[in-house]
Amino acid sequence: MGAALLAFFGSGTPPAIGQSIANHPAIAQAGGSIGVYSGRHYNTDKELYRQFTARTGIKVNVLEAKDDALLERLKSEGKNSPADVLVLVDAARLDAATDQGLFRPSRSAALQRDVPANLRDAQGRWFGLTRRVRAVVVNPKLVNPATIRTYADLAKPALKGKLCLRERKSPYNQSLVASRMILHGDAATRTWIRGMVANLNQPFFTSDTPLARAVAKGECGVGVVNSYYVARMLSGEGGAQDKQLAQQLKVVYLNPSHVNITGAGVTRHARNPQAAIKLIEFLASPTGGRGYAEANNEYPLKGFGDNPILKRFGTFRADGVSVQQIGSKSRAATQMMESNGWK
Repeated sequence: MGAALLAFFGSGTPPAIGQSIANHPAIAQAGGSIGVYSGRHYNTDKELYRQFTARTGIKVNVLEAKDDALLERLKSEGKNSPADVLVLVDAARLDAATDQGLFRPSRSAALQRDVPANLRDAQGRWFGLTRRVRAVVVNPKLVNPATIRTYADLAKPALKGKLCLRERKSPYNQSLVASRMILHGDAATRTWIRGMVANLNQPFFTSDTPLARAVAKGECGVGVVNSYYVARMLSGEGGAQDKQLAQQLKVVYLNPSHVNITGAGVTRHARNPQAAIKLIEFLASPTGGRGYAEANNEYPLKGFGDNPILKRFGTFRADGVSVQQIGSKSRAATQMMESNGWK
């Protein structure tokens, strides 16, 4: 993987894979510094890291990339990795990192208190930091939002030719299908997938934002997205046109809603694990976690927060499936999607 994929906070050039930490001064692991590999890339995250440094004196050096690239890099670096903390943005990816032995178990009374049991690994290998909801977006000119109350409604014949979905390889959809398998069993989930595929308006989308735009433009009547994508559009982050399009959408939280997380754990070869767990405690705390959630229009670990855009969407009732369960089912979910037409 090229260095172009990575953005390093505090250094212009990330270390080469296998490069000795001692030979890369920007991430030299003195007792007061830690390395973070993060699948998130928001300036507000960096501000939180600065706040953590101001409180603790521990310097935070961040390497940002896509989750899959970070997993590959950690595996390649092995014991030479400068990473003490790994931040990932989906249950399936957290499960993959766990299976590959990239986390080490950690014990923390603060994390036991601040992170609900269903949002953390039972062995302390990773901990939830924010919650994200897989919601439905509806164009009210084409579909009555009141007719979409559960995920099962997406497979009803009334939506034939009106549904749009993101592609199978999306980890968010893999996790959604995994949760359906856990809650309703394989047979019902298989029928549900086939019903949705039969309702498709056009080929599968590669990401959530273009899908939301298509629904707003009337190219689809209904779509499935993480709610923060619509919140970003409404914030004006993507420009005036996206904001105008998002205003045409109705966000529907289904009853119950599938909830995923951003999570973090101490890496297997962490050189400063004590400082690493302190950072995770800070990001999961009611104070630090609030900022971490607001950075991407996500929800804190408890409650619904104060984000004014998310308040417009209303509240939701989570389906209660543990993130660890979802992650362990992700491969089976992907196979079921593939065998039933979800491309």
